[in-house]
Amino acid sequence: MKIFVDETKCQGHSRCYLTAPELFEIDDYGQSHPKITEDIPAELEEKAKLACENCPEFAITIDD
Repeated sequence: MKIFVDETKCQGHSRCYLTAPELFEIDDYGQSHPKITEDIPAELEEKAKLACENCPEFAITIDD
């Protein structure tokens, strides 16, 4: 499983970071970026799904 953030959709709400700080980082402009570009560890998959579901802009996608 990999996560992606569409930077054109991200509005900087930071819900992903609050949900899964192990998976996301926030830049100086409030935009989210994945910390892990490889496969997500199995123990963090639920957090990735939760972050995706809670993004109000639908900027986060998951590729199985």
